[in-house]
Amino acid sequence: MEVIRIIWLFFQDQILGMKWMNALIGNALTAMGLSLDSIIGGALQFFIYDTVKIFILLSVLIFGISYIQSYFPPERTKKILGRFHGIGANSVAALLGTVTPFCSCSSIPIFMGLWKSKAS
Repeated sequence: MEVIRIIWLFFQDQILGMKWMNALIGNALTAMGLSLDSIIGGALQFFIYDTVKIFILLSVLIFGISYIQSYFPPERTKKILGRFHGIGANSVAALLGTVTPFCSCSSIPIFMGLWKSKAS
């Protein structure tokens, strides 16, 4: 059980948290002569780290959602939702909605696809 915990912590810190990148940026800024304890150095490290991290995460997210949408077109969603009525339709629609994150990078393309396929 301890091995699984160690693997999970590594995955959480190094892969999802990208602490390796934060350390790399900190080392690069230190090599350029900036102190990470100063306001400018700390702010610059935070800005570069968060900008790159958000870009990577959004790129992976958009790629993943696009890949899912290529196998799950709006017509198929319309066909699935067309079999249900009332509260059952709302429940199935909510379940289908949980596979996508709630941000504009996925909800707007899905909405536009459903609108183009004239989903009710």
